[in-house]
Amino acid sequence: MEFEKNKKADDGELHEDQEKIIDQDDGKGKQKKKKKKKQLGGIKTMPFIFANEICDRFASAGSHANLISYLTQELNMPLVQASNTLTNFGGTSSFTSLIGALIADSFAGRFWTITGGSIIYEMGLVAITLSAVLPGLRPPPCPTQKNCREASGLQLGVLYISLLLSSLGSGGIRPCVVAFAADQIDMRKATVANRKWNFFNWYYFCMGMATLTALTVVVYIQDNVGWGLGFGIPAIGMVMSVLAFVFGSPLYVKLKPGGSPLTRLTQVIVAAFKKRKAIVPEDPRLLYRNKELDSVISVHGTLVHTNQFKWLDKAATVTEGETTNSSPPNLWRLATVHRVEELKSIIRMLPIWAAGILLVTASSHQHSFTIQQARTMNTHLTHSFKIPPASLSIFGILTMLIGLALYERIFVPIARRFTGNPAGISCLQRMGVGFAINILATIASSFVEIKRKKVAANHHLLDDPKAIIPISVFWLVPQYCLHGVAEVFMSVGHLEFLYDQSPESMRSTAVALYWIAISMGNYIGTLVVTLVHKYTGSKNNWLPDRNLNRGRLEYYYWLVSGIQVINLVYYVICAWFYTYKPLEEVCEDDKDGDKKIEDGEIPYKRLNDAIGNEHGDIELVRNATV
Repeated sequence: MEFEKNKKADDGELHEDQEKIIDQDDGKGKQKKKKKKKQLGGIKTMPFIFANEICDRFASAGSHANLISYLTQELNMPLVQASNTLTNFGGTSSFTSLIGALIADSFAGRFWTITGGSIIYEMGLVAITLSAVLPGLRPPPCPTQKNCREASGLQLGVLYISLLLSSLGSGGIRPCVVAFAADQIDMRKATVANRKWNFFNWYYFCMGMATLTALTVVVYIQDNVGWGLGFGIPAIGMVMSVLAFVFGSPLYVKLKPGGSPLTRLTQVIVAAFKKRKAIVPEDPRLLYRNKELDSVISVHGTLVHTNQFKWLDKAATVTEGETTNSSPPNLWRLATVHRVEELKSIIRMLPIWAAGILLVTASSHQHSFTIQQARTMNTHLTHSFKIPPASLSIFGILTMLIGLALYERIFVPIARRFTGNPAGISCLQRMGVGFAINILATIASSFVEIKRKKVAANHHLLDDPKAIIPISVFWLVPQYCLHGVAEVFMSVGHLEFLYDQSPESMRSTAVALYWIAISMGNYIGTLVVTLVHKYTGSKNNWLPDRNLNRGRLEYYYWLVSGIQVINLVYYVICAWFYTYKPLEEVCEDDKDGDKKIEDGEIPYKRLNDAIGNEHGDIELVRNATV
């Protein structure tokens, strides 16, 4: 028997140049000889993608981790204005992630969106480097921090342009890198029972290592050598990021964009509204299905009909006069079950997603305030070496890195014995633990601030904002460590939840939701800080502009702790009632043994072969994460 299979490596089809199998029957058995095949995707692409993201994270952490010091020490900005500036632009960069995700999912694809975003980000780094190098782009130095001349409109304009370019560039990178990397591997085998490694844990581990390097090397250079070189090194790192990513282009799986996800969601809503008087059939099998129409957006299987939000099923109800043959229908009047379930999946995710907003609100300004606290404390690591205040974040990063390793190697096996869940605990439970630990971190921050001011009062230093209080900066380490542990649970779980529970054609958009939550949290955080600063008086202001010793920062920490407690209660209620998405996966009948899906193969052809098969080879399978 001899047969030949040719499979195209077009975006989103089986990625082989050619495979030729010759079966020779000699009467005793079969011998198979396979030509060497070139297969796109897989683990071999991870070094290029992770190199890109590592260099990008190194550049972003190196340029932004200590930026509060640059704004207050070099541009002479008041503390609250500087903190709000960083938070606002942080929110903008997170908000642009939605724009980048829509561009990637609609027409550009993830590869070109990441490449374009990286180039724009590099332009922003070059602009802020010029701001630090050219004296005319900074106000005169103000070592006393009293009656300082603030930056002019031109000087602030250059700063804002650099931050805006960085925000736009990160909007193309952030939502696409995780989804693009996950496209290279079969995520059905990369999770839970069959996984050899957890992609999301490894992703965060690599990003943590890059951030750790930036916080130790770049921040030290900024504080002790100069801001020009301190910003120049991240700019060079970003150039390396672009080169590493583009160099791996021939090896990547580049899925074809499935069209605008927002258009599809809107079509379902409009169709359901137009048919608001239609009667939904009791048998869901009578609802409209068209696997050929949905093939591009349901590569790994179509979504199964659910009984939630049954009003939306009107969009898939076939009324008299509507065509259901092979020709595409008017999607503004008739939607497929899969497209209706896409909208239902997004609606189910939104309450869980929203819980991340207030978490970001509570922690959005803590980094800036903690650096200002550290500047008033004894930063000596030895008699001759001082640890830069912005480098204290390394303790949170180290805790996160160690925590990720312990989580996968120790926590998961132990938890599995009690829960029976191959992942140890579900991503929703993982997020809940992170919420609780973050509350403890904020409470610890308030007690440290009380201790710091008590020591300052004992040494009569409350009225000297530049004085070094005789208390070790390492009092701040426990709160960083608690934040690192919370990151292991909350951030990784949140990202995994959004990726896994979103429709496959909307995964860039779903990852963008992660960043949108950060964006909204930052904006709300700015509002909270502004209101606190405005309405807590001028004499005993909680968040003073210059002298933190006379402030009431611990009150602010207690306020955000209360916000987090309310948020945790809300999250527990939402998680309790959440229903995981069911997925219909294509499972080929392999009686003949010739059609087994190999490890790492992305079954585009398998799905296409199954389309239109009434009797099917299709098995309904509950999502593996459940």
